[in-house]
Amino acid sequence: MRRKGENKLIFDGHGDIWTDVTVKRVNLGEKDIFRKYHIEKFRKGNVSGGIFVIWLDPPYDKYPEKRSEQIVQSIKDEFVDAVDILQPVRKFSDFEIGNKKNKINVVIGMEGMSQIGVDIDKIDYYYHEVGVRHAMLTWNEQNELATGWTEDAARGLTNAGRKAVKRIQNLGMVLDVSHLNDKSFWDVMKSARGPVIASHSNVRKICPVMRNLSDEMLKEIAQTGGLVGMNSLREFIHEKKENQDVEHLVDHIEYLADLIGVEHIGLGFDFDDYLGDEALSSFSANIESPSGEGISNEAEAKNVLDILKKRGFQKSELEAIAYKNYYRIFEEVWK
Repeated sequence: MRRKGENKLIFDGHGDIWTDVTVKRVNLGEKDIFRKYHIEKFRKGNVSGGIFVIWLDPPYDKYPEKRSEQIVQSIKDEFVDAVDILQPVRKFSDFEIGNKKNKINVVIGMEGMSQIGVDIDKIDYYYHEVGVRHAMLTWNEQNELATGWTEDAARGLTNAGRKAVKRIQNLGMVLDVSHLNDKSFWDVMKSARGPVIASHSNVRKICPVMRNLSDEMLKEIAQTGGLVGMNSLREFIHEKKENQDVEHLVDHIEYLADLIGVEHIGLGFDFDDYLGDEALSSFSANIESPSGEGISNEAEAKNVLDILKKRGFQKSELEAIAYKNYYRIFEEVWK
């Protein structure tokens, strides 16, 4: 029998907070965005940290270099305004600093690299100057490095993409395969070494969309020592709208626990309740409520662990899923 327990820390492996920060700073002239719009939800849901990604949100993805510059500047400005509540994480010991000071630990990630073109040296800039510690080669688009899941199924990783994989891992950044099409996924896995994650992807066998991962892919990630982070978006939880809720998201976790083990599961909610309609409509048909019932934003993040507890998961298992699996990978990769 599993011993029931509870957990007070949650690490969200994927969030578009920087997009909201940039839109409100650049378009609306606001400041101190995280404090005004996000901190209360994080506290309520026991979310103590996350990967906040640099994502080139539509329609600004048409100008990747310019938009990336705007996001980077917005990140720098936001860290100044929120110095008392946000802890930038560049090395593993920063987590302890953030936890002791009751700050939100922020790992800067990249959700796609269309802004670098084929200039692999630009990855060094994002690592050293911006503090990026996590990277994906592409979002849904096809770029100079790889192919997103909505694009040409026959096109995979490019030569530049293989070089990018090597550079990402040599620098000590966590490599993420969410959003890749199947061919790009397998091409990456041939080139990669060590832990690889899919920060916000669910189980294809439960919800058969190509954005989710097949059993073979899930096993391959586990063999690297990596993890798969659970995504809250409705389309990736269940085909039937009435089943697009937190209970059915937990079904994905139970399936994964049996298939690859609890040590390879994390949370990567991809909450987008704050995004504008144009950005949301580029990937979701549910503009009014993109995430499932009972798991709509950070304030409801703890619901996943509450349900897992009711289903009999042990305290150690809850902690592993909530944050320890991510921490293990960060500590290994960032050495």
